[in-house]
Amino acid sequence: MKVLFSHSYFYQFDAKQWSNRTPYPPLGTITAAAYLKKNGFDADLFDTALLDSPKPLAKILDDGNFDLFVVYDDGFNYLTKMCLTNMREAAFSMAKMAKEQGMATIVCSSDSTDHYEKYLANGFDHVIFGEGELTLLELANAYKNGDDSKSIIGTVNKDKNNGKRPVLKDLDELPQADWSLIDVDAYRRIWESGGNRFTLNIATTRGCPFKCNWCAKPIYGQRYNTRSPKRVVDEIELHVKEHKVSHFWMCDDIFGLKPGWVQAFRDELKARDLSITYFIQSRADLLLQDDNMDALVDSGLTEVWIGAESGSQKILDAMDKGTTLEQIRISTEKLQSRGVKVAYFLQFGYLGETQEDIQLTFKMLEDNMPDTIGVSVSYPLPGTPFYNKVKDELGGKQNWEDSDDLAMMFRSTFKPEYYKLLHRYVHKRYRKIQAKAFFKSIFKGKLKLSSLKVMLAYPYYLVNEWWYRSKLKRLV
Repeated sequence: MKVLFSHSYFYQFDAKQWSNRTPYPPLGTITAAAYLKKNGFDADLFDTALLDSPKPLAKILDDGNFDLFVVYDDGFNYLTKMCLTNMREAAFSMAKMAKEQGMATIVCSSDSTDHYEKYLANGFDHVIFGEGELTLLELANAYKNGDDSKSIIGTVNKDKNNGKRPVLKDLDELPQADWSLIDVDAYRRIWESGGNRFTLNIATTRGCPFKCNWCAKPIYGQRYNTRSPKRVVDEIELHVKEHKVSHFWMCDDIFGLKPGWVQAFRDELKARDLSITYFIQSRADLLLQDDNMDALVDSGLTEVWIGAESGSQKILDAMDKGTTLEQIRISTEKLQSRGVKVAYFLQFGYLGETQEDIQLTFKMLEDNMPDTIGVSVSYPLPGTPFYNKVKDELGGKQNWEDSDDLAMMFRSTFKPEYYKLLHRYVHKRYRKIQAKAFFKSIFKGKLKLSSLKVMLAYPYYLVNEWWYRSKLKRLV
């Protein structure tokens, strides 16, 4: 049987992400394709990531004589968890094209798990709940052998909801992602056109055991399962030798949580004489455990994104974050002292957040001085305790159109306009403070050339910070 895979994340549909010029290939999609290939299916890929429309799919379906069409979103791309509406519409459009060719259609994504009724009403025969490889193989075999496809665990169709399948515990059972399906050079050209160092994505784990009450886990759940360090380094070695890439985004929700894993990873890299650099997402408390930090730095870590979220301990506790401001401060200080850049995810608008809490977040930035920040507003994702608290306030708009939408979809302390302005104000204020710190470093003999751009833009940040602050005061 011939199976055509696709996914619904079009970078060009998201102006903010496309302008970054840092697109990543659909890792989850090509892993599922590799699994079907391993089990005797002929699998191909219609990669939408770099396209501006799903229209080219029509010709591929005309020429390809495929039996199954599978939209399998990359569960390792955090943006797919946000269920952006323009991506959803693209998935519907592709499903309808496939149905016109008489093909069976299957979808596996965060959004389809949360809103399966919408997908079944717009061209899909089956929605896979959660982690998809085992379920997809069973579905494909049912079509291949003419068996019943409507009663397979882990799926829902118009006739029957079969519930979720338990997640896979031994991730080494899965083959390496099929990178032959990706035009790696096309991605490289876009990265380099933006002046960025070409980076590829690698997943070492699935799931997250922590219980931040705003964070959804529709695909991999609350469990935490890992690939072996050997299998991960096998993939790294392939990229180094075949794609000439030595910088990676470890796209796990939480990297290196399993005791001893990072140390074994470091040792495996050294045993093969592989020198790489990489960046991760992690937690402040995890980074302080045992000799994790030493092993991370020794294996090539250059940057950590920490879910700092807020400078108010009251808000962190309300989120069930499980970290403290002191842990955030100490981990930042220790990482930066080892030459590792630290970035903070910040979130504004959580229930009960006051002007005083927002000021505490500003204070945290000024005291800790992370190297960069990412700012968002609280986003209610289905299946989370936070969503359940605010669902009665949600109106017609329950998803952002793109990642720069930043709409408040529930009633928070201030008006939606306030949070849109706050997003811009925080960036300008942070850069102004950063520029001042760089000026001070001149007198300490520690100035870096990379700091000059921010320093030269100090007047711009100063004026813009004042302008946004005055507008925010009026809104308050």
